[in-house]
Amino acid sequence: MTENHPDPGLVRLTRRVARQMNCSRSTAEQLIENGCVSVQGQVVQAPGARVSAQQSVTVAQDAALPDPRPVTLLLHKPAGFAASSAAPPDGPQASALLHAASHLAEDASGIRVLPRHFLHLACLTPLPTEASGLVVYTQDRRLARVFAQDMALRQPAQQTHSPEQECIVQVAGVIAPDGLQRLRQGLLLDGLRLPPIHASWQNETRLRFALKGVRPGQIPAICAAVGLTVEAIKRIRIGRVALARQPPGQWRYLLPWERF
Repeated sequence: MTENHPDPGLVRLTRRVARQMNCSRSTAEQLIENGCVSVQGQVVQAPGARVSAQQSVTVAQDAALPDPRPVTLLLHKPAGFAASSAAPPDGPQASALLHAASHLAEDASGIRVLPRHFLHLACLTPLPTEASGLVVYTQDRRLARVFAQDMALRQPAQQTHSPEQECIVQVAGVIAPDGLQRLRQGLLLDGLRLPPIHASWQNETRLRFALKGVRPGQIPAICAAVGLTVEAIKRIRIGRVALARQPPGQWRYLLPWERF
């Protein structure tokens, strides 16, 4: 039988579970996606799967509906992936790295990974394709609205809700004699006065920037203004949420007590 003409002896797994559990089809679908349903002893998470009357379908005794609250995912984006919610991507999308196989094994949230957690995600913290580090994706409309409203403000000094971002910047060249002091006072860039930057040397080629109201995409121009060329950027913290030892290409859930 073709997909357009399915075997009449088969029924959708959602319908079978709904009838078996005496529940709505939407509830049955959530139970399936939550990994609570087995067909012939094998867990099946595809609500559209078809089963025959002869196949055994069991629902776990401790089955519970998944938490309907939206989730927020924290990705360690490798360089070469685009992380943007507006402009067309200039490389493979970092969101393609968000799947069950790339979930951090040491994630302390205790949240079971579900297919719906990768739907309707907004990128809150864009990062240039050539940069690496922490990127935040969320289903939480409230959180997305706060970030979006703040980024829409033209004057960086007005971005009062913007969490501080910490970046490690690999640079080349010789900094201007007063370069560090100018960074700390706030540069004039494209006609806008930037907020002061907490800048310090980590070694001879690495600067640590703590930025508030300054976007990582502005860092190359900021460094150029004081005689430096940027070779690499890595964002290691957004507000009070740190990248820590999370490997590149892996993601975890924002913990309930974590705040930006």
